[in-house]
Amino acid sequence: MPADHPDRAATPAAPSSPGLSVDAAGRGTFAVAAPRAEAIDLCVRHGGTERRQRLRHIEGGLHWDHVTGMIPGTQYGLRAHGPWDPAGGQFFTSTRLLQDPWARGVSHSSSLLSSFFPVEVDAMLDRLDEDPLPSSTDNSQEAVWSVVVGDAFDWQDDLRPIVDWDATVLYEAHVKGFTRRHPDVPTEQRGTYAGLAHPAVTTYLQELGVTSVELLPIHAAMDEAHLTRLGLTNYWGYSTMSFFAPEPSLATAAAQRAGAQAVLDEDRTMVRALHAAGLEVILDVVYNHTAEGGAGGPSLSLRGLDNLEYYWMDHGTFQDVTGTGGTLDPRSVHVMDLVLASLRHWVQEVHVDGFRFDLAATLGRDDRGFRADHPLLRAIATDPVLREVKLIAEPWDVGTDGWQTGGFPAPFAEWNDAFRNDVRAFWLSDRAHRERTGDDAVGGIRDLATRLSGSSDLLTRNDPPALPEGRSLRSPWASINYVTAHDGFTLRDLTVYEHKRNEANGEDNRDGTSDNRSWNHGHESEVPGPDPTRTEELRRRTGRSMLATLLLASGTPMLTAGDEIGRTQQGNNNAYCQDNEISWVDWSLDDQALELRESVSRILHLRGEHPQLRAPHFLRPADPEHLDAGQVAWFGAEGDPLDHESWMDPSRHLLAMLRPAIRGRSGAEHLLVIFSTDSRDVPVQMPRAPWPQGTTRVLLDTALERQDDLPASPVLERTVIVRSGSVVVLGIAADGAEEPSERLS
Repeated sequence: MPADHPDRAATPAAPSSPGLSVDAAGRGTFAVAAPRAEAIDLCVRHGGTERRQRLRHIEGGLHWDHVTGMIPGTQYGLRAHGPWDPAGGQFFTSTRLLQDPWARGVSHSSSLLSSFFPVEVDAMLDRLDEDPLPSSTDNSQEAVWSVVVGDAFDWQDDLRPIVDWDATVLYEAHVKGFTRRHPDVPTEQRGTYAGLAHPAVTTYLQELGVTSVELLPIHAAMDEAHLTRLGLTNYWGYSTMSFFAPEPSLATAAAQRAGAQAVLDEDRTMVRALHAAGLEVILDVVYNHTAEGGAGGPSLSLRGLDNLEYYWMDHGTFQDVTGTGGTLDPRSVHVMDLVLASLRHWVQEVHVDGFRFDLAATLGRDDRGFRADHPLLRAIATDPVLREVKLIAEPWDVGTDGWQTGGFPAPFAEWNDAFRNDVRAFWLSDRAHRERTGDDAVGGIRDLATRLSGSSDLLTRNDPPALPEGRSLRSPWASINYVTAHDGFTLRDLTVYEHKRNEANGEDNRDGTSDNRSWNHGHESEVPGPDPTRTEELRRRTGRSMLATLLLASGTPMLTAGDEIGRTQQGNNNAYCQDNEISWVDWSLDDQALELRESVSRILHLRGEHPQLRAPHFLRPADPEHLDAGQVAWFGAEGDPLDHESWMDPSRHLLAMLRPAIRGRSGAEHLLVIFSTDSRDVPVQMPRAPWPQGTTRVLLDTALERQDDLPASPVLERTVIVRSGSVVVLGIAADGAEEPSERLS
């Protein structure tokens, strides 16, 4: 065809990737990846009728064609034609209207219906036949349709906060649960994207001192069959139906009525408002499985389009390393393309600042197991859009060799379960054992010191050989330190319950971990024990001490929403299906809740004004003659540096950590942080010369309910009494600084 052929300019080239690409008038191309499908129909909904268009072209596994009339608000779906062979892993049936995997909007939020399954099911959503034929009943009237949305949005000169990793404090929250009961949020906005954008919420987060809000999944989701049978829902949202569209049920009722565009714009408005408050937005994303599950699951999108392409199969059997029955196949180029495009969309079109990858070990798997150099992980880390945002891995799944903490490549940060376990053991389970047995030689201080100093034992294990001494490809900030998360006991419940209470989940209390490493302080539950005043005081002190440990350690701290005000889930440690008061934050705050929040804010302020707590490199042993902020020294109650025998002594339950100030900065303070789970109050000797001897002040004492009660005058004695179960932070004036009050920013 000559270059100047009149039809050449009017005929767009074949698309190079899936998705809808149209101009303002709705003209362009549509493509979907389904290599094994014999044919794909694009179905467009007009009023109550459905118009079908066969995608005429098939190239490189893409079915595509030119389209018209695909303007914002248009509802559409797909029908796939091909073989029906469940035993071989193929589920093609044209009676099922499927979602476009790349759709950026969905028509509505729906419960899981029997018509979403490719076969006939009973009222309990179980197959009626062991070797079923495809359902002959069309489901278009009940299906969730894909919706065309527009790009236009008034971002009002939105700027990303761009918080450096060493200054980052994560705050994990659920969009609905955080504001559902908030008295200062208008009723119609509670539990929605708009509610999270309300000034009462953004001001609260600013004043608390966090920098980055990590949101549980907001991708459009669908409940699992077993929850539908029980009359429950997947509250957490780890059951993705669409990787591009926001979940409609998290939007206001007005936005849901207005349609997919309004839902997306409300989501964008939330991000814009959080940015205006200086807060980053991190999304928890699920690319390891979908709401379609494994064998016997519904056909919502990928299963019906080309099950063998999108899911990891072995001779017709779903491979499951996620605990959901099925696994998206990270070896597939079309799965990789889908994941990368979804991530770019949320960064470029919704302006989010990073991602936390659920069960991220799955994304690094191939036929040999987990690989840190997996093509998908490399693609994410090197993508020109994604390498500008925060990337956080949940570094495990339930498959063979699924625990990979420390095994991800830079620039990924990782949830550090070793930090959680060791800190809980130090403050809770080891103490509980000692209380019950009288055996004081349980616990020790070694593991706590390792976690406080950045967990280099984990994060450097994959460093290449021959790096210069003291150099690593990772930094302490790559350790996402946490004591609680959405999954497990809240901080309050860690001090109240030793046994999970998950009966409301409908699984006879079998679900959820039994390895809580908690301590009820002598009485199980909130019911007052023999000495309720003393019990409650000890519980609150332990909670403050655990929060101080979290926020003063090297690495990136993550708070769970509500822990700073003593939120309880009544002992439920797996509240994924509790869309009710069990999970929602209770904002009716008593004096103790307000005091705890002020303590957290004070500790975060302390962290922010002392740069040595945010060292960008793994800590070096301190040299008393040449102290600097990248160093650490450890002491016992006697004021002497710890020797090998002391480190190995399981009967030691007090640890003092010296974090030197930046050398040569006027007004700087060295910090001596003392952690004690000793059963008695301990007189702690200050380190002797040549260690710092400057003017000393008490900056924090978790034995106090109110940090305003700290002594205002400097400490005159060289001995400090550290109460049982508490953390004390002392500021020691650095050499040449007459007044320690001048702070470093």
